[in-house]
Amino acid sequence: YLVGDAGVLLTRVLSVKRTPKKRFVIVDAAMTELIRPALYGAYHEVLAVSPRPGSVKADLVGPVCETGDFLARDRDLPLLEAGDLVAIRGAGAYAREMASTYNGRVPAAEVMVAGDEALLVRRRPEYDEALWQFDEVFWD
Repeated sequence: YLVGDAGVLLTRVLSVKRTPKKRFVIVDAAMTELIRPALYGAYHEVLAVSPRPGSVKADLVGPVCETGDFLARDRDLPLLEAGDLVAIRGAGAYAREMASTYNGRVPAAEVMVAGDEALLVRRRPEYDEALWQFDEVFWD
């Protein structure tokens, strides 16, 4: 089994939304991949893979249309822009086991890393593969 500190969730910034009172960094991961922050306020360290100097207070949120779809709330985050890769630490214990396909999301791929070697241990399914449970549904 994997302990929490052994896993990292990698996600990419889709956009940054600024309002007069708040900044939102929207990433392509969601509560469907890591529900612990939304479910019970779990803290996960957020790092920019290619950091720039400075930080800003913001929420790190996913693209799922739910008010609870956040990965970090009201945190000093690295300065991030669309396209940046973000690492969310401590995702090894429960991320995959608690993940869901809610809102049509497909499960994330899983990669095992040892030193400078990486091995794909579970690929991300194609969207049509994720719909297998509906194969027997007949529509009028």
